[in-house]
Amino acid sequence: MMKRTGMLAAMLLMVLTTSAQVDFKTMLQTAPHVVAVEPLENAVYREKYVVRITQNVNGRDESDGTFTQRLVVGLKGLDKPTVMVTEGYFAYYALSPGYEEELSRLLDANVVVCEYRYFGESAPQGLSPQETVEKGLDYWQWMTVDASLADLHRVRQSLGTVFPGKWIATGISKGGQTTMFYRATYPDDVDVTVSYVAPLNKAVEDGRHEKFLAKQVGTAEERARVMAAEQELMRRKTVLMPRFDKFCSERNYRFNAPTEDIYDFCVMELPFALWQWGTPVSVIPSADAADEAWFQFLTDISEPNYLMCPSEFTPFHVQAQRELGYYGYSRKGLKQWQSIKTAEGYLPKLFLPGQLQGIKFDKTLYKRTCKYLKENDPKHIFIYGEIDPWTASGVAGWLDCSRKQNMRVYVQPRGSHRARISNMPDDMKADIMSRLTGWLK
Repeated sequence: MMKRTGMLAAMLLMVLTTSAQVDFKTMLQTAPHVVAVEPLENAVYREKYVVRITQNVNGRDESDGTFTQRLVVGLKGLDKPTVMVTEGYFAYYALSPGYEEELSRLLDANVVVCEYRYFGESAPQGLSPQETVEKGLDYWQWMTVDASLADLHRVRQSLGTVFPGKWIATGISKGGQTTMFYRATYPDDVDVTVSYVAPLNKAVEDGRHEKFLAKQVGTAEERARVMAAEQELMRRKTVLMPRFDKFCSERNYRFNAPTEDIYDFCVMELPFALWQWGTPVSVIPSADAADEAWFQFLTDISEPNYLMCPSEFTPFHVQAQRELGYYGYSRKGLKQWQSIKTAEGYLPKLFLPGQLQGIKFDKTLYKRTCKYLKENDPKHIFIYGEIDPWTASGVAGWLDCSRKQNMRVYVQPRGSHRARISNMPDDMKADIMSRLTGWLK
């Protein structure tokens, strides 16, 4: 009898579990604008799906057509908060069975990862990078921040019918920028915002990064060692160029400039890349090291594929030229060996096809966001790394939170672009978690 009762109980549990799964999937399928729901294997969430939602190409209405945006949705519980990841690029990483976003883990929250328009499977017309760069300005006119924010707003409205609890918007780097812009444009969409290592640039070549790398990052001894490494790579340029040409040719890299110029830019990129990811200066070869060691060091830290055009990041470069801005390069101490005559205006020359190089930078987004952050006090946390060059154009240097009740900026000591809540010093982590849990009650 006990065995029979146990079997009945197990069957009942199976029926209830299956019913709950069907109910949640059905809720997603019937949410506004959702056109497909595909189950995913996962080891973290109760259920996980790829959800495809229809978006307007121009962000406002269907007059310029529509496209399908890819979302990855993970369920922890309908009674729990929901983390919206405002991705700045692709969302394919979230397909992994073991994927769990940091705030989803720390807060035991649902997750909605939003792939950015024009990336991955969320590109209008589903075009490849090569096909997209061959399109003229008409195709690229809607690769704008405001259109991307309209995408997020529709996602929030649609899946708000599924997840009724509090919502947190979060993103890393370009995704962290997106959280800032989203909060400033749709301030009531989410309850809490967490921006990780998010720059807010004021020009295509902002100007603050070069000064940061020259005078502020690390110690004076470390900065001198990095500069010496750049100079050593330039002194060896003639010897290393055959290796460099072969390296790029074997990988079929395509550039908008001769490889001797690309070499110069790789060397100038090296300090930014090294500090951004927190690479210790101890990896720099000794001055008497073999050419192969120096070449390996250069390509490990500053891989030339970063400078390819077209590339999968061409949509980002369009935005950087149009309204996101970027960083510049210093030629100090390197000019005598360089084949380039100037580094100014490098972004459109290197990263954009000819028909897009005339895009003009518009400072409106920068001014609008700064104004909102200065004049308002949303529940918004900013996290930066002390040695990350992107911190130079972040809000840490100018956003005064001393009179604000909610907004806070945290800078991880010796932290890089990998700064996260989980690797913050204990006192900072405790303060951040206290605020987040308090805001979500």
